[in-house]
Amino acid sequence: MQIGLVGLGRMGMNMARRLMRGGHEVVAYNRSPGKVDQIVAEGAVGTSSLEELVGKLAPPRIVWIMLPAGGPVDAQIDALAGMLAPGDIIVDGGNSYYKDDIRHAESLAPRGIHYVDAGVSGGIWGLSIGYCTMLGGERADVERIEPLIATLAPKDGFLHCGPVGAGHFVKMVHNGIEYAMMQSYAEGFEILRAAPFEGKIKLADIANLWNQGSVVRSWLLELLASALKKDPELSGIKGYVEDSGEGRWTVQQAIETAVPATTLAHALFERFRSREGDAFADKVLAALRNEFGGHEIKKA
Repeated sequence: MQIGLVGLGRMGMNMARRLMRGGHEVVAYNRSPGKVDQIVAEGAVGTSSLEELVGKLAPPRIVWIMLPAGGPVDAQIDALAGMLAPGDIIVDGGNSYYKDDIRHAESLAPRGIHYVDAGVSGGIWGLSIGYCTMLGGERADVERIEPLIATLAPKDGFLHCGPVGAGHFVKMVHNGIEYAMMQSYAEGFEILRAAPFEGKIKLADIANLWNQGSVVRSWLLELLASALKKDPELSGIKGYVEDSGEGRWTVQQAIETAVPATTLAHALFERFRSREGDAFADKVLAALRNEFGGHEIKKA
């Protein structure tokens, strides 16, 4: 199947690779040409502009956007709206706000251009493991792109969640939960580090132990074990933790719908607090974000 892919960042580049390994033709565009050259060397069709990308796609076209939420996505969709034809599909696979999806779909509908939102989880490990994918849009549109999704996702790893916006809504809540899980590990391991015993409890060993049948085992804990094995005190990491939007949106949604979400809100506010100090718990959070998503860390 042929797909146009706009954006070759941490996620987009590996998604292109996984799609090509699954036998799909990837027509790629990225603002910086070096990444296009890189993926072309691996078998993709390269382009130097959106116009060229659209021109190399056979109608009805599928254009998948992997860009930061907000302005960059808006700009590309606005540009594509004037280039695509009725029956074409735009897929936003980034971490966009679900209300933006609804707005985009409404603006594209008069032109006959279809829209699907894809919430994608998998981080830098998705190339080998696959990307858990949450989809929003018309069923016929989701079914049309299903061969692509089936290649990107692991077995049983994708779901049509509902109409436009539903995919990113589910991904938003997923990331809110992720914030809270990470915060729990961070606080727990800081308590372990301060244990009142002679010598120090080996935190990497505890993280590994808890993944052997414990009720708190998880992939996040495996990643923490990996980070602690490399640097037991996380001394090379500054405990400064960014947030990427979804945690805020989840808390905002909880407020809008009067749903008590105290744990998720606490996890978000702790990220704000981390920017005022350098606690070990914050080093754990920063290490986890780097391990699963390749997110940049601040060096101590």
